Amino acid sequence: MRHPYQNHGAFSPMTQDQAAAFDPAIAAALREDVGKGDITTAAVVDEDARAGADIVFRSRGIVAGLAIAERAFALADARLKLRLAAHDGAMVAAGTAVASIDGPVRGMLGAERVALNYLGRLSGIATLTFSYVSALGGLPARIVDTRKTTPGLRALERYAVRAGGGYNHRFDLHEAILIKDNHIAALGSLGEAVRRARERNGSGVVVEVECDTLAQVTEALGAGVDAVLLDNMAPEDMREAVRQARERAMVEASGGVGLEGVHETALTGVDVISVGALTHGARSLDVALDFH
Repeated sequence: MRHPYQNHGAFSPMTQDQAAAFDPAIAAALREDVGKGDITTAAVVDEDARAGADIVFRSRGIVAGLAIAERAFALADARLKLRLAAHDGAMVAAGTAVASIDGPVRGMLGAERVALNYLGRLSGIATLTFSYVSALGGLPARIVDTRKTTPGLRALERYAVRAGGGYNHRFDLHEAILIKDNHIAALGSLGEAVRRARERNGSGVVVEVECDTLAQVTEALGAGVDAVLLDNMAPEDMREAVRQARERAMVEASGGVGLEGVHETALTGVDVISVGALTHGARSLDVALDFH
């Protein structure tokens, strides 16, 4: 059986062509920030003023979002030229200049906050993900994200998770079947929910069931699911669920797995550990634009 959360190949940094797909969102962010015009820059900076600057990480972290930052500057003023000194997925030390930029000062200042917001936010997610992956200590469990993403930014935030060494859960409600407690409560039967899911979608779609108890794990496995999600289970119950599911279904641990507990969770033998905090709990990295 294929892994329910299988990244397609190794991580590769986003290209400018790929980043251009996000131009509508970036342009909307620029309009939101600039409003009717940057009255400070218009008053203080000559229209023909040009300068060079560095984009600098103030703290150690994993880089993510350089191509998006570059698009923000390009959309503000096509004459702005960015030269990369690092790449997405790289760990950089505090004080590292990850890129330099040259061109009209007005355009540079108009795009500065939007570009740095994207870069800081995505790098924060990548850095937190890297911390979780590192905490596994070499154990084979995969760290995956959830749908607890910023509305409209899911694709970018999940890209950042991959930059940090993590994997992606189902992207949307159409990509895989995850029967949760409310689905079971609405229908009244776990087994019937699985039967209906198979009947409607066939064998090509992953079917996973959220389980609160070992009894539900046994029932789900008997119904022939592809994966079971262990919701807030104690380590000893997770180990028993892994034993039952061996060579029958993937096992996912979920529910409040913090950085300090991820290694213990992985020791139970689960295949996947899903962590909503990768996206909803990450702090943006401090990234600055320093003029030469």
